[in-house]
Amino acid sequence: MAQPASRQRKTRANGVASRIAILDAAAHIAGERGYEGTSINAVSERSGLPASSIYWHFKNKDELIAAVIDRSYSDWIEALRRLADQDSELSPVEMYSSGMRQSAEQLIQFPDFLRLGLMLTLERRPSEPTARQRFQATRVETLARLRRYLGRVFESLGEAEIEQLAVLTLAGSDGLFIAAESEGIDIADGFETLARAVMGAAVSFGWVRPNS
Repeated sequence: MAQPASRQRKTRANGVASRIAILDAAAHIAGERGYEGTSINAVSERSGLPASSIYWHFKNKDELIAAVIDRSYSDWIEALRRLADQDSELSPVEMYSSGMRQSAEQLIQFPDFLRLGLMLTLERRPSEPTARQRFQATRVETLARLRRYLGRVFESLGEAEIEQLAVLTLAGSDGLFIAAESEGIDIADGFETLARAVMGAAVSFGWVRPNS
């Protein structure tokens, strides 16, 4: 006998709420203890849900951490989309530095994908293929977005120059994120300074004109 529609809706809502609670708990624990220190039992205790509920949503810890990365990255990208409209009167350097500051400010709100992804990258653990692959996919997507953004800001640059600036921006962003996590620097100020440093590099190589 089929369930009434109201009961089906309640079941789906409960399932969504449980998944959110599990992801929130996993994100908090992984942020505190890293991948190794995160366990299904710890997530169960933090979320208040039985382990069976966690396994109903996720096959194992690897898939759970991958889902945390995916949610955090998706939230970050969505926040940046909402801030995508730039003042057309801004100069390229102002547009670039403003965009970088906005990126940092949203990263403060949604840091889990980068925090966990960098942990997995530095630990070089072989046992979390899904989570590692998801983070690697975010890197590919982020670099592609950086290339497109830099191409809009600096229309005169060729693909090779855009690629170098995109890689420099991503590497610098990683370092600033780690510094913010470990030393408490202002990451928004850091990202804006990084943008100006990247612009300075482009000028020094003669790729763009000063004050353009």
